[in-house]
Amino acid sequence: MTHFARKFLATAFVSTMLSFSAHAATLNIHNGGDTTSLDPQKLSGDWENRIAGDIFEGLVTEDPKDNPVPGQAASWTVSPDQKVYTFKLRDGIKWSDGQPVTAQDFVFAFQRLMDPKTAAQYAYLQYTIRNAEKINKGEIKDLNELGVKAIDDKTLEITLESPTPYFLNALMHYTAYPLPKHVVDAKGDQWVKIGNIVTNGPYKPVEWVPGSHVTTVKNDQFHDAKDVKIDKVNFYTLEDQSAALKRYRAGEFDILTDFPADQFDWIQKNLPGQAHVVPFLATYYYVMNASKPPFNDKRVRQALSMAVNREVIGPKILGTGELPMYSWVPPGTANYGEPAYLSWKDEPYKQKVEDAKKLLKDAGFGPDHPLKAQLRYNTNDNHKRVAVAIAAMWKPLGVDVELYNTETKVHYDGLKRGEVEIGRAGWIADYNDPINFLSLLSTGVDMNYGRWSNKDYDALINQGNEETDLKKRAEIYKKAEQLALDDSAAIPIYYYVSKNIVASKVQGFVDNIQDIHRTRWLSIKE
Repeated sequence: MTHFARKFLATAFVSTMLSFSAHAATLNIHNGGDTTSLDPQKLSGDWENRIAGDIFEGLVTEDPKDNPVPGQAASWTVSPDQKVYTFKLRDGIKWSDGQPVTAQDFVFAFQRLMDPKTAAQYAYLQYTIRNAEKINKGEIKDLNELGVKAIDDKTLEITLESPTPYFLNALMHYTAYPLPKHVVDAKGDQWVKIGNIVTNGPYKPVEWVPGSHVTTVKNDQFHDAKDVKIDKVNFYTLEDQSAALKRYRAGEFDILTDFPADQFDWIQKNLPGQAHVVPFLATYYYVMNASKPPFNDKRVRQALSMAVNREVIGPKILGTGELPMYSWVPPGTANYGEPAYLSWKDEPYKQKVEDAKKLLKDAGFGPDHPLKAQLRYNTNDNHKRVAVAIAAMWKPLGVDVELYNTETKVHYDGLKRGEVEIGRAGWIADYNDPINFLSLLSTGVDMNYGRWSNKDYDALINQGNEETDLKKRAEIYKKAEQLALDDSAAIPIYYYVSKNIVASKVQGFVDNIQDIHRTRWLSIKE
């Protein structure tokens, strides 16, 4: 589609949206990145999660505070050994085409998730299910060996490898959503296209224009449809935060999911009570491609990490108070306690820079032989601000940095392919447990963008995964975290704060630790 055609279509769509809003409650969300799919097993971004969690519902779902509550399951029981969960599905639950949602739809979805042919990037999030990892890695060929069984149409049994304290939280993730087996069987890969797709959540998608928007409308087949107050939702793709703020001020957006940090003071003064800036379970970091020179040298990785002045980034570069990050797991994460920290965390910054210079010199770099590197980030005012600042912090080391930005889809594709030397990344917890962060550094995980690999680390993670005593489990994980920090596996930069702006007419928006706000809990007061 040409730029003109896309612009014309977007303009026509806005006109349609405005006429619709006169008759029904419509929510317009600035969603950030471009959606790659509506298939919950093909997603990876928080911007995609916002849509997926509105159109699908798992066994367990989130309440406004992000606590697990019954979703498609009415109730569940857990065996004495904490390994077998038995879910009873709600009576009368249906897909948006009126067909019943059955336990077989969940079996089908979990088997498809683990089938290597699906190539689901996040399959590993459900590796706690019996035989999931072996099936996903091709070691077991029979999908029926997966520990997910339909006892009957209304009863689903899930057997785990070992007790998993966060399992209910993991079931809130989109990798645990059911799929309409009858539609996937009939349409194949085309099942997810508008006109084919059926969903079981509070909303169903009715329009998707890549690069522009996804539109959903209330699903009248949803089990709680009578309490869903908003009739229509438009999720707009827009990575330009300044443009998004202008459109919010013009009344085109009701919710911003991010904003330019340098506008925070203005927002507080001119949009009182509308900014929601709170800490949440998410981290901002840089990866270095540890599989290739010179970043396979720990001294180079450590030097670059030490020279980042984290204390100035939150208050001065961004202006929204992000806290400096010296651990890999954020403080306050459940089932963990105090995280491990970089050993040089408390050194004066000047000393860190001197130590970094020496490390680079020992690695063979200096004024006569500068370290040249490309730093990539996805298009966003805040990412650019941080990248420019860090490049300046590296300059005294004699590091020659080329800044390179691309749109979000292209950026993350490059990270996954290992094409990036140094790259910006962020992680928002899928569930509240340390393993969700620690697994990012495990060998072979798709999201291990820096390709750092350490056998001792992997062994500790596996040991922790099998430990049932929560205190001992935390101790094992902490050893793994310390090992990764000591080896400069990546460059932790800051712990995120969620940055939403919510119009006063939007009711029911509750700040929570994972920054998840499902539309079904919101309403609009005109």
